[in-house]
Amino acid sequence: MNVLFEEDGSFKTATILTDNDSSLQVETATGKRVKLKAANVLLRFASPSAADLLAQADVLTADMDTEFLWEMCGDDEFAFAEFAADYFGHTPSAVESSAVLVKLFASPIHFHRKGKGRFRKAPPEILAAALAGAEKKRLQQEQVERMKTELMAGTLPAEFPAMLQALLYKPDRNRLETKALEAAVDESGQSAPRLLLKAGALKSSHELHLGRFLFEYFPEGTAFPALAAPPLPEDLPLAPASAFSIDDATTTEIDDAFSLVPRAEGGWTVGIHIAAPGLGIRPGCPIDAVARKRLSTVYMPGNKITMLPDDVVSAYTLGEGQARPALSLYVEVNRDFSIAGMASRIERVHVSSNLRHHDIEPVFNENSLQAEALPDAPYMAELKTLWEFATVLEAGRGKPSANQNQMDFNYYVDWSQDTPDGPGHITIEQRKRGSPLDKLVAELMILANSSWGKLLHEAGLPAIYRIQAGGRVRMSTAAGPHEGLGVDNYAWSSSPLRRYVDLCNQWQLIAHLRGEAAPFAPGSAELAHAMSDFDATYSAYNEFQRGMERYWCLRWLRQAGVKETPAKVLRENILRLEEVPLVFKLHSLPAGVNAHERVQVGVDKVDLIDVELRGKYLATLAPLTTAEDGTDGEEEETPLA
Repeated sequence: MNVLFEEDGSFKTATILTDNDSSLQVETATGKRVKLKAANVLLRFASPSAADLLAQADVLTADMDTEFLWEMCGDDEFAFAEFAADYFGHTPSAVESSAVLVKLFASPIHFHRKGKGRFRKAPPEILAAALAGAEKKRLQQEQVERMKTELMAGTLPAEFPAMLQALLYKPDRNRLETKALEAAVDESGQSAPRLLLKAGALKSSHELHLGRFLFEYFPEGTAFPALAAPPLPEDLPLAPASAFSIDDATTTEIDDAFSLVPRAEGGWTVGIHIAAPGLGIRPGCPIDAVARKRLSTVYMPGNKITMLPDDVVSAYTLGEGQARPALSLYVEVNRDFSIAGMASRIERVHVSSNLRHHDIEPVFNENSLQAEALPDAPYMAELKTLWEFATVLEAGRGKPSANQNQMDFNYYVDWSQDTPDGPGHITIEQRKRGSPLDKLVAELMILANSSWGKLLHEAGLPAIYRIQAGGRVRMSTAAGPHEGLGVDNYAWSSSPLRRYVDLCNQWQLIAHLRGEAAPFAPGSAELAHAMSDFDATYSAYNEFQRGMERYWCLRWLRQAGVKETPAKVLRENILRLEEVPLVFKLHSLPAGVNAHERVQVGVDKVDLIDVELRGKYLATLAPLTTAEDGTDGEEEETPLA
């Protein structure tokens, strides 16, 4: 004797070995012996064999019409064997009963299960709704299959462009588009970005990485709302001397400029002039709300997202030929470059020139300063005097203003050129840190930020300070030393067009100089929140900038067709290329190659989606001379203009 029973949602057959009242010992077709409760047996049969029953039942099931079975059912609950007798018109065989059971079990929409082998037909209204739902699911699955097939063929489904960012960066797994993309990923073995790039959804891998950042930090886009620039104050006195700025060629938010006037008693009056958007942008105004939300300008190779609207920047930047509002620190300097006194003023400053690094550094550098006479170029005398003053300031702090063994890398992207990797031809230029111009600007910024920080601290007004103690850098609304710079306090105040904390500090300084109530009182929760939000956001922006610099280093390798290149071992399997600042892992580095050694690396693969370089060790190279090696030294915090 054989039995039919249900286990784990499927039907199984077995031969009875021992038949007790409440349980049976059976053997399945696979030879497995099972103890089975008598109550779980759906059907006992002598023929056909246990192995043949379900196969024969499937033959009959294929000819059964589900709709007809539903129509002939009564409304009451029934057992499958009883229904089989009605259906066939005679006492059913084991195969016929099993066929009906299998058909009913496979049609849960039409027949609701009520227990072991028992069913009830679905009410008409419930059946209609269930059939509509099943049809909807079928059509949806057809859509998923169609979109998946298109993606696999390198074609972008029409549904994708409107929700591309969500698919890439925050997919909703309940959407059909996401299901299709995931199915294509599983079947093709390629990542979603690669499939979408291949299908033309993205212009380039650059769009992928930029889009991820914008999706998280600028979900509403980078455009500014329609806001009028605040009018320039008209009642400010004009500074007695014109000023000049020193910036990179791409700088448009010119925050700082300098002036130099000889004193009658000897020495000079050094003017450090900082753009003063805080005179027009007031706390709580609509433009402040925009700046408070963005908190900083975002920098990346070939582009930037400014903190303030362009017309506001244009109105307050210290542009050449313009007289602009400024917060000025005047430093009275003796002949020996000691400081005789300081004063701060709110005024207008005429900017006579915006000097650019690429124009000035060829004529004002370490070599020209050692020559008997300076080159015949504008501002040479002023620059030399300010550099000599900066040298004394640096010595007084006991800390270098920059690590002169560190190389800076400037990235320039020509978006008018197309490459196989998309729009943008990258140029990466090396520039040794700590040039005379760097020292000049850095020291005057340190002087201004530390002096104004001290001024606010002594006035009992809170500000946002950069503090370094025990090697840890943090921000605080209370004054504290910056050990890395060797100053008692350091309040970021010199970049109010680019950093929100500088704008907050400028508001405090303006109020103090005017004798007005400061926007932020001691213990201000609003100032603390602004500081905390800025710290997190500024770190994220910097992380994004580093990531995009890494991406463009890889683009440079592909653009230049580099097959092998020298690199320096930083530690274990971590290396840095010499020509561009790309750090990567090299697993093939042999044992015995130590940190600081140079090796030749073969470029196996440059991956612009995962932003990775895969290389192989080729040879160990001779060390560079000290003059040649500009990559040693730990990165440290340096003041930004």
